[in-house]
Amino acid sequence: MEKKYKNIVLFACLLAAVVVTLGAYTRLSNAGLGCPDWPGCYGFLTVPNEHHEISAAQSAFPEAEIEPKKAWIEMVHRYFAGTLGLVILAIALLAVRRAATRPIPVKLSLFILVLVVFQAMLGMWTVTMNLQPFVVMGHLLGGFSILALLTLLVLRLNQRLVFTDEPAVRTLYPLTLGALGVLIVQIALGGWLAANYAAPHCVGLPLCQNIELFSLESLFHLPVGASNYEYGVLPFETRLSIHLVHRIWAMVTLAVLGFAAFKVYMSAIGTQLKGAAKLVLFLLIAQVVVGGAIVHWQFPLHLTLFHNFMAAMLLISTVRLVYLVRAKA
Repeated sequence: MEKKYKNIVLFACLLAAVVVTLGAYTRLSNAGLGCPDWPGCYGFLTVPNEHHEISAAQSAFPEAEIEPKKAWIEMVHRYFAGTLGLVILAIALLAVRRAATRPIPVKLSLFILVLVVFQAMLGMWTVTMNLQPFVVMGHLLGGFSILALLTLLVLRLNQRLVFTDEPAVRTLYPLTLGALGVLIVQIALGGWLAANYAAPHCVGLPLCQNIELFSLESLFHLPVGASNYEYGVLPFETRLSIHLVHRIWAMVTLAVLGFAAFKVYMSAIGTQLKGAAKLVLFLLIAQVVVGGAIVHWQFPLHLTLFHNFMAAMLLISTVRLVYLVRAKA
């Protein structure tokens, strides 16, 4: 039973990575409103394609334009997210059932379940509030949080991790934890950028071509009061400023997380911890390179999607590094 439980948790972690990637593809494909209702699509469990279904959909949602491709992108994302929710429910129920006889992190399992329920509500609000950026960013952060916590659950269940007492490494826990916080802020800034469709408003490297339009004051121009937020409602200078702050914080993340991982690598003796630090360094450098390539090639969909996927991989790798460092304390 214990091995099966671990396999279910590992499957949930992998599925969460898929859901996060599908969510990014939904945003990047402008398919967030592919279905104007929730949880179905125009009142159906699948995208309407029969003549009578399309007629019924048009009657129920006369203001919406039926775009099957976008609708299917959105529904596939919902199908995978729903499956993930059911798997996490099973994980929580099994944890409660076996808590008396197995050393299972029940509280963590239940917290992930609560987070999934809230994430489903954010998914509903994303549609019903017409892609309100605060909700969209919250939905993105919820997906990343679920992935990170499932990774932590996998680590806590993994008895094959080898922990050695290394005093030099123990002192680096505050540094690695702070670096994780810096990375989370960067992911949130990326979510805010995406939610406001600010990517193409800052072209050129390393700074924006219209850098003179940057203004800290414009960052407080919040997207509120609109009936529909698809494609963004903020003025050009605000979106440029949002994008530039994301780039600037990327350099902060590179410096802080890179320094933390390098310090762990130099201080550690065991190959497991050295490998974890090297993985973070590799993903961090690769992510910065991909980010620059996206701007250079004018924001191609496949590279931008890969950038989102790499952010998820960098997050779970950093969580693993922090866990390994903390486990030695």
